Amino acid sequence: MTPPPFVHPTANVSPEATIGPGTKIWQNAQVREHARIGNCCILSKGVYVDAGVTIGNHVKIQNNVSVFHGVTLEDGVFCGPHCVFTNDKIPRAINPDGSLKAADDWTVTPTLVKTGASIGANATILCGVTIGRWAMVGAGAVVTRNVPDHGLVLGNPARLVGFVCACGARLAAIPLSGGAVNVVCPKCRRSISISPDS
Repeated sequence: MTPPPFVHPTANVSPEATIGPGTKIWQNAQVREHARIGNCCILSKGVYVDAGVTIGNHVKIQNNVSVFHGVTLEDGVFCGPHCVFTNDKIPRAINPDGSLKAADDWTVTPTLVKTGASIGANATILCGVTIGRWAMVGAGAVVTRNVPDHGLVLGNPARLVGFVCACGARLAAIPLSGGAVNVVCPKCRRSISISPDS
C-alpha cells in the first residue's frame, strides 16, 4: 500500500494543491495553489511549483528547479538540478505607462514535457515547446523549439544531435530528418520506431 504524501516541515505547500500518495516534498520547496502533483514523485530541496502546474506520477525534480504556471510534466519526467521552465514570451516587469504588470497584463504560453523525458542540470526550457517521450535535454541546453520523441538535444540554442533509448543509451546514427526509422537499442535490445520530424 502506498504511504500518504510526505511534506518536510520547512516546505510551503498550499492547502489548495493536490498531492498524490507516496510523493515526497523536501526542504524549502514551495507548491502553489491548484498545482496537481501525482503519485510517488520527489520534489527536492528548493523546488518551486507554480499555481496550476500539472505533474504526473513518478516524476523526479532535483534541487532548485522552477516549474512555472502553464507547464505540464507527464509521468516519469526527470528534471536535473537548477533547470527552469519559462512561461512568458515577452516578459516585462512594467507596462509601457510604467505601471507594474498584473496577472491580466500578460499571456501564459504553455509547455509540455512528455512521458519519460529527461531535462539536464541548468537547462532552460523556453515556453511554447513540447519535449517528446523519452527525449533527453543535455545539461545547460537552451531549448527554443520542439524536441521529437527520443531526441537528444545539446547546446545554446539546443540542436538535435541524435536519439536515445528509453533506457538512456545513445542509438546508432539515424538521419536527423526524414521518415520513420526502426532501430534496436545496442544496450537493452529494445526495438524503437524513431520519427525525427515528429
